[in-house]
Amino acid sequence: MTSSLSLAVRDAHAVLGRFAGRRVAVLGDVMLDRYLWGQVDRISPEAPVPIVEVERETVSLGGAGNVAANLAALGAVPALIGLVGEDDDGRRTQVEFARRGIESRGVVTDLSRRTTVKTRIIAHQQQVVRADVESREDVAGAARGQLLGALEAGVRGAEGLVVSDYGKGVVTRDVLERALELARAAGIPVCVDPKESHFDAYRKVSVITPNVLEAGRAFGRRIVDDESLMAAGWGLRDRLDADAVLITRGAQGMSLFERGGRYTVLPTVAREVFDVTGAGDTVVSVFALALAAGAEFPMAAHLSNHAAGLVIREVGTATCTADELRASLAGAAP
Repeated sequence: MTSSLSLAVRDAHAVLGRFAGRRVAVLGDVMLDRYLWGQVDRISPEAPVPIVEVERETVSLGGAGNVAANLAALGAVPALIGLVGEDDDGRRTQVEFARRGIESRGVVTDLSRRTTVKTRIIAHQQQVVRADVESREDVAGAARGQLLGALEAGVRGAEGLVVSDYGKGVVTRDVLERALELARAAGIPVCVDPKESHFDAYRKVSVITPNVLEAGRAFGRRIVDDESLMAAGWGLRDRLDADAVLITRGAQGMSLFERGGRYTVLPTVAREVFDVTGAGDTVVSVFALALAAGAEFPMAAHLSNHAAGLVIREVGTATCTADELRASLAGAAP
């Protein structure tokens, strides 16, 4: 077993120095996160619910879009492959891509579905309710053909592939199989933020990054202590024949299980936790970018751990920069 404390800061900075310009393809479910921010001063006379007086609205990218946003914020060049609908939210999502400098030629407009939007109402820095608009049918017809074409173009020239699977119809078994074929042919690592129902399709990937609840459900046994953690981590790695499984454990940090038996514990570095929304997107994006930059698995996990500690300090979906990561590694506030 190794500890993140044994990983040299100098080596981490060297990896960070190689982030800029790395091309990473991102396949998955694109979402738009809408936030309505306000205050609560009274309860509705119509029902026992708070009335939120909305003061402002913000939007950010969610799902695979947030993975791409994280990569772009770190200086990488993400090639995003996914779906949006032919609607105002789809057009707004495209505006957000452009604003962040994200290459979105691979984002297909599917006439048969709505753009996935998660609207969160926030009062006094606390989420009051979330409302989702989405289509979860598997991609089909002309949109499927366009998606597969975009996948081939996106993987071409990439140094890594992230699969961001939220179960919204993009990462079907045949699309995933084609993605893995292309990645193997290109000799690039594949990092998967998994959906529990698809676990057995992620065979022979470089790493999967489930949280502790997802890992326990996929393994068929709740993770409640070190014994069940070990059983699930090694069991999933063996079952999937993956190079590694990284289980994110909230306040308990992360646990990395690698082919060959190496086990790395990464204690949490978060000082404050305001919102874990999108933290999994940050973890998988930084891990993939670190591998593309030549890092070994423990170093990739170490950097991902620090990045997650930064974004959960923000309310709402957030990203971090390479400079913020450097400051975190040095033990200073970014």
